[in-house]
Amino acid sequence: MGRSRRTIPEELLLLALDPATGTTAQPQSLDLGLAGAQLVELALAGRIAPDGDRIAVVTPRPTGDPTLDCALELLRRRGAPVRAVHWIGGPRLGLRQTYLSHLERCGMVQAVAGQMCGVLPTTRYQATDTAISREIRARLDSAIRTGVPPDPRTAALAALAHAVGLGKHLYPGNEGRSSRSRLRDLIRHDPMGGLVAHAVMDVQNGVAAQPRRSPAGGRPQQVRATTDGGRVPSQPRRGSMARVVAH
Repeated sequence: MGRSRRTIPEELLLLALDPATGTTAQPQSLDLGLAGAQLVELALAGRIAPDGDRIAVVTPRPTGDPTLDCALELLRRRGAPVRAVHWIGGPRLGLRQTYLSHLERCGMVQAVAGQMCGVLPTTRYQATDTAISREIRARLDSAIRTGVPPDPRTAALAALAHAVGLGKHLYPGNEGRSSRSRLRDLIRHDPMGGLVAHAVMDVQNGVAAQPRRSPAGGRPQQVRATTDGGRVPSQPRRGSMARVVAH
């Protein structure tokens, strides 16, 4: 995979980055979204494919992107297809920071040191080229405004943006309500993006790990969340005086 094209995890993180504060919107759910975005990117690269509500590795050949290849290798080691909700709901500590550091190395963001309450050191991130973020946003705006089915990458990005709750960040207030609704509707334009987005929402809403069976005893049906609310289980604290990254 060449570096001429930004990956969906990178674009999702750039969408979430607030240019005014240098922090990311929806930080808890964003980690889940980034894990899901990795799955979509690997699917677009032909490395994995959906198998019902599970994810199967079809080609274990590395993509050339170290972060994606780490996820691909972990999926390969599972040996059998894994449910998307299990993968996305697994430990994801540090994934957001991994991608922020990656974007910094690529020159797309710049780390800015600061302090919280005049004591704790913090790091905020500012986009170095706002044209990139504007181009990503313009693709979503176009899909929402025109109603023309977007390309798979944009459809998947829209699905994930909705799933992690970025709709209120991108289209705030009452005036943005219709845009948020149309952003949600873009889920249907990409099967893999839709599968992953629903898995992200299931994890946030605490949906049971086992699929729901139909009353007639037919095939299992994936339980789907209908809102972008819910809470993400809190992670254990690690070191109260460690460097704080403002996300």
